[in-house]
Amino acid sequence: MTEQQFPIRVYYEDTDAGGVVYHARYLHFFERARTEYLRQFGVSQQSLIDEFDLAFVVKKADIDFILPARLDDALLVTTSISEIRGATVFFEQHLMHGDTALCKALFIIACVNLSKMKPQPLPAALKQLLSTPKE
Repeated sequence: MTEQQFPIRVYYEDTDAGGVVYHARYLHFFERARTEYLRQFGVSQQSLIDEFDLAFVVKKADIDFILPARLDDALLVTTSISEIRGATVFFEQHLMHGDTALCKALFIIACVNLSKMKPQPLPAALKQLLSTPKE
């Protein structure tokens, strides 16, 4: 499936007193990249709510912190979908500094009906859209 690259700059607000990125900020970086990944298909979080009464929620996050990112680093998040199954989307993400991997993650995202707060399979059109490679 399609892979997207999303640039991130490390700002002072992302770091601790030593200039190292605080571990929770990686979640922010990955969330932004997943949101922009959907946008490349013409899908926004708001459109999912408006059109389908559904939202994506993180069910599981498996994160491997390899090396620290630091203040002012120019980073790149790569995002791809490895599998779509029923109400579940598997996102693989990597945070890179040049050719060096700093962090890698697998996010299992559940599609949830907001009115019922229960899992709902992805609409067929959305599943097809996300399964189609983008150029």
